[in-house]
This record gives sequence, C-alpha cells and structure tokens, in this order.
Amino acid sequence: MIELKGIDVIFNKGTKLENHVLKSIDLKVETGEFITVIGGNGAGKSTLMNVLSGNVAPASGQIFIDNLDVTRMPTEKRSSMVSRVFQDPMIGTFSDLTIEENMSIAIKRGKCRGLAMSSNEPLREQFKAALADVGIGLEERLSDKVASLSGGQRQALSLIMATMIGSKILLLDEHTAALDPKIAKKIMQLTDKIVKRDNLTALMITHSMSQALEYGNRTIMMYHGSIARDMHGADRSELSAADLVKYFDL
Repeated sequence: MIELKGIDVIFNKGTKLENHVLKSIDLKVETGEFITVIGGNGAGKSTLMNVLSGNVAPASGQIFIDNLDVTRMPTEKRSSMVSRVFQDPMIGTFSDLTIEENMSIAIKRGKCRGLAMSSNEPLREQFKAALADVGIGLEERLSDKVASLSGGQRQALSLIMATMIGSKILLLDEHTAALDPKIAKKIMQLTDKIVKRDNLTALMITHSMSQALEYGNRTIMMYHGSIARDMHGADRSELSAADLVKYFDL
C-alpha cells in the first residue's frame, strides 16, 4: 500500500520563481490497484511520480510504502521497492550494451553498486523466459545491441527490466506516448498483463483519455498541483473519454 500525507513540493522556494507544484496531496493506494493519472501540462503529474520514486523530496508531508516511512529514503534504496518506465524508450536502457547486459544490470538494481553486466546460465534462462512471455521474439536476441531494437521493442524491454527484480510498485510516465498507436496498444496490453500477473500496484500518467478509462480500476485527475477528481467504481465505469475531456474545461 502507498500512502501520501500532506505532500507539498515547492520549487525555488523563497525566490521570485517560487512554484508550488504539489499542494497538500493526500492519496492512499491499495495494494494491487492500477491508477491512471490525467491532467493538463503543469498539473503536477510527473512531480507526483518523482516524489514516489524519491527523485524529488517533498517540502512537507510523509510518504509511506507498506507502513514504512520512506519520505527521506534515498532513491537508490527505494529503487528495490519502486520501478519506473519513462516516455522516452532511450531512458530505460543502454544503447551500446546487449539485451542480456541490460537485463543483468536491471536485475541487480538496488542490490549493489556498479554496472555488473555478467550473467550465468540460470540468469540467462530467466531472461529468455521473461522475454518469451512478451511474444515478440526478443528471447532469441540476447546478444543483440539494444540500439538495434525498434522503439516499441525497446519500451517492451524497459517494462520487463523495470518489473523483473520483484518491486511491487510500478510507475509509468506516459510510457506509450512516443510510440505509434498500433505499437502503443501492444505495450499497453503487455503492461496490463504484467500488472495483473504480478499483482503490482501501478500508477500510469497518460494523455489518452481512452487509455485512462480502459486500463486500471481508478482514475485521478490533477489540476494545479492538487487532486481535483478521484474516479472509481460505478462512477468511473459510466464515464466516456469525452466526459473526461469535458472535465478539463471545468
């Protein structure tokens, strides 16, 4: 379970450029929930993700993961609990390394320092099994450089790498936005499959209103650093993408 209590984030505090990005955010996310996060530019969506991952420290408030206060826990230590996939497929992988080397680094994330790229036969078989589950043939390309992959293949690899170490929280920061619609659909289907299979707690930022309602069990809308709407259950199931678009005008 994730719980945010009174989270404030203020950039450039005390200066003319002061920006109150998150304002007294209270949010409880139950284990296994899949929340889609919507809102206009500057609403605070990515900052919310940065707070959860530990990349941004709140000015005030507390963050709990499974009742453990992680508010001041370093990002490196928190990475064993929280995984993240970004919009740009280039961010989550190393282009000049092979698929196997990338996966070797990922599986050691949060456990030791350095870019330990070596693997052994049991690990290699584990990598093949994880890739085979995607169904796009990457299990036969372990020795290929990641630079040779398409954007969709690379994002699929990023998603697998983010979830292979057993972290139970998955943050998805517009992870299909840079892909063409057909590939984006496949990545979303893979995302949904992994979240359900591993009973992950997931938060996904999206600018697609159809995605926001098609996936997950809850949708929150952010506006000027606050949670303006929290939609779930029957109320959410009756909404259409057009309904969500109208909320942006309110």
